Amino acid sequence: MMLAPEPGIEIDGFRLGERMHVGSMASIYRLEGPKGPLPLVMKIPRLGAGERSANVVSFEQCRMVLGALSQSPHYPTVIAYGDVETTPYLVMEYIEGTRLDTWIERAPLAPQETARLGHALALALHEVHRQDVIHLDLKATNVIYRASGEAALIDFGLSCHRHLPDLLAAEFHTPVGNWVYMAPEQIAGERCDPRSDLFALGALLYQLATGKRAFGTPSTVAQLRRRLYRDPPPPRALVAATPPWLQEVILHCLEIDAAARCASAAQAAFDLANPGQVALTERAERASRAGIVKLGRHWLKARNFAPSAPPPPATDVAPLPVIVVAIATHETDEPFFEALRSATRRRVAADGGCRIACITVVPPAAALSDDTPTGRHIKQLVSLRRWAKPLGLPEERLTYHVLESDQPAVALLDYAAVNEVEEILMGPGKEAAQVVAQAPCSVTVVRAAPLS
Repeated sequence: MMLAPEPGIEIDGFRLGERMHVGSMASIYRLEGPKGPLPLVMKIPRLGAGERSANVVSFEQCRMVLGALSQSPHYPTVIAYGDVETTPYLVMEYIEGTRLDTWIERAPLAPQETARLGHALALALHEVHRQDVIHLDLKATNVIYRASGEAALIDFGLSCHRHLPDLLAAEFHTPVGNWVYMAPEQIAGERCDPRSDLFALGALLYQLATGKRAFGTPSTVAQLRRRLYRDPPPPRALVAATPPWLQEVILHCLEIDAAARCASAAQAAFDLANPGQVALTERAERASRAGIVKLGRHWLKARNFAPSAPPPPATDVAPLPVIVVAIATHETDEPFFEALRSATRRRVAADGGCRIACITVVPPAAALSDDTPTGRHIKQLVSLRRWAKPLGLPEERLTYHVLESDQPAVALLDYAAVNEVEEILMGPGKEAAQVVAQAPCSVTVVRAAPLS
């Protein structure tokens, strides 16, 4: 069992100060220097007994995405990190400012104040979207306003980079994130559409303007799925003084179909800064929710809800071919490991631009009897990293995935289909026969060299 570290201890030379925040996935500490607090914080994932394996994956995703972003006032700069093999942590810039929930507590706000806050937030979203990053966990506690008025986004643990592996999508098949602000396409499993952040922006604007949550606080998947067909009460039905332009912007962001929403965060920022230029539609004058007939049509359509295709990435980067190296948990034979490395080296030599996804499949967490989900996840990640280390490949060319399934072959086949894998390298066994027969790509079965 791994307990949360206490303030005052040192980790790799960093002294922990005040524990500033304890979330469902990680804890945040202010770092201390000889003369008091430093302008730095440390994020440490929660890895104790009873914690979810998603905490480990979220930490890895946050480290990868933030590390790929250029320096900007709209998100924290990463200073250092510790690996899951030793002590996992992220040291980042401490952002001084006021969280958005401070204004949420005072809502409803004046329209101009709502627009000011929303404009700054939309500009921050534009900054990450133009680098092909989607936050996917936008909520009031993840937005900080600096003294300059600029908005900064924090907690990229559930984010997605459109040119990097999506570790969360690869390992989890249920909606991950805050259900209060989650977009309909996220509920359906779509994680690479920047317009999902615009839906969350609309939900936050709605709350600032009305003091109410657009979709309440869903506690079940059935309640969550209501937003696939049920529109919220128009802001003007709750706060009569809401101007038509503000209602137009809010409801435009909250359209069920992502293709019907505001085209980009930049467009939302422009509209919020220029109320007189907002193009008004029937949304602006809407006084009530959809009637029973329209609601019925929406409900029928939601039964076969399919997300709209995401817009193309902002930057034109050709995706790297993905080569999967599948290592079963029972395989511990070093001659086999070396044979698998040799096969991987040959594949890399043939296609120097490929990415290697090292994968192992473990039984679902419910089957554990002598370990915790996070403990097992870390052990398997460490094993995969140790196997890959002799390859000598740069970090950005390697990813590590611990998939949960009681059918390893099916899990590998699903991963290969979703991620457009080019080839699978794996050892012999009963799973290999099924993978060879059904894989949507090439499969190479590797055996250890016979003993001389």
